[in-house]
Amino acid sequence: MSLKSQLSKLGLFDAKVPRYTSYPTAPHFGTGVGPEQFSDWITAVPAGGAISLYVHVPFCRRLCWFCACRTQGTQTDAPVIAYLETLKAELALLGQRLPEGVTLSRLHWGGGTPTLLTPAMMTELAKAIFDVAPMGPDAEFSVEIDPNEIDAARLDALAAAGMTRASIGVQDFDEEIQKAIGRIQSYELTRQTVEMIRAHGIESLNADILFGLPHQTRTRMTESVQKLLSLTPDRVALYGYAHVPWMAKRQQLIPSDSLPTPEDRLDLFDTARRLFHWDGYAEIGIDHFARPDDGLTRAQQAGTLRRNFQGYTDDQAEVLIGVGASSISRFPQGYAQNAPATSTHTAAIRAGRFSTARGHVFHGEDRMRGRMIEMLMCDFRIDGDEIRTRFEVAQSRLETMFNAAERAFPNMLAHHDNVLEIKPEAHPLTRMIARSFDAYDLSKAGHSSAI
Repeated sequence: MSLKSQLSKLGLFDAKVPRYTSYPTAPHFGTGVGPEQFSDWITAVPAGGAISLYVHVPFCRRLCWFCACRTQGTQTDAPVIAYLETLKAELALLGQRLPEGVTLSRLHWGGGTPTLLTPAMMTELAKAIFDVAPMGPDAEFSVEIDPNEIDAARLDALAAAGMTRASIGVQDFDEEIQKAIGRIQSYELTRQTVEMIRAHGIESLNADILFGLPHQTRTRMTESVQKLLSLTPDRVALYGYAHVPWMAKRQQLIPSDSLPTPEDRLDLFDTARRLFHWDGYAEIGIDHFARPDDGLTRAQQAGTLRRNFQGYTDDQAEVLIGVGASSISRFPQGYAQNAPATSTHTAAIRAGRFSTARGHVFHGEDRMRGRMIEMLMCDFRIDGDEIRTRFEVAQSRLETMFNAAERAFPNMLAHHDNVLEIKPEAHPLTRMIARSFDAYDLSKAGHSSAI
């Protein structure tokens, strides 16, 4: 039976499931985590240890209709200047609580559009960060770059600050599709941006491309992927467009009748996937592709691939701290999220406290289930021996969970030697299979399509 037939038989084409960049997922965070607990978790970071740091810049010159991120538009620098002062104050609060000798294993500026900062502002922000914690050995510093909002002066500032990896959003190169999603960005502009990035000595390049966009066809998908491949990115994220207009109001500008069906989405993904394979990229998890010598490929081969809010990573730090409005932090104790509204976040920081508004304290089987889901998302398999040893769980408990998943997804899983493995032909169903190990109620979370 074909994958499409199995999906149809099980009624899964319209399934709505999380992307599982955390467990539990953000809709299940509550108000039980506040500034005090967040502060305590920071002080509990081991002295001399390594952490990841994410800096969120929520501003954009234009608001792309497809985007569901926490962003806001601005045509002037005034709110950005004010926000930079808030970031600096927040970083100072972090520095007061972070133990001695902590270094950064990863630093990522995201948004929004962090490259709308002026060169001087970029330099100022980098200094404020490195006053808190310097880059550690083999650390990476990545920045999301909008080709419509970058120039040589800003790249000079980023290169001087130590940026090692650039991340560019492509989405699709087809003009009709770009108009339909409110994101005009020509191939020529993107190519010029890539050349400028590499001319500044920044050799590592990530790119994002979407499938499931309005008016997308296999032919158009092929053309866009081939154009992207001509830029030779080191890593590519092939994300499925999440149409959630009830959450992201701007998506109401995209007519739903122009969107591909779930069956067509599966074909679009497979079309792009085959092209990446033919060009020598390794398939990383459910939606990433990387060159054979890339860190993600090496991590996958070594069994050390991880998943976080930015997708797949080879970062092994146990702590990720998010700075800026709406940012989420991850600690061994749980998750903490800053106030989403810029005004609320700013008010808290100006009052001398973190803006932590909600989060989740791990309890019960959270850590165990989270690791099982991460294994599936990264490796398409759960190593029962690791789970049993690491979380001191009874073998009978594992067998019960494995058997339940096998019943829910007949003929899609292999169970042997205390390993539950997703068969290769069922890899596109990984998020749905991972849902079998999610103990939280997903019925009201409003997640995106699984395909």
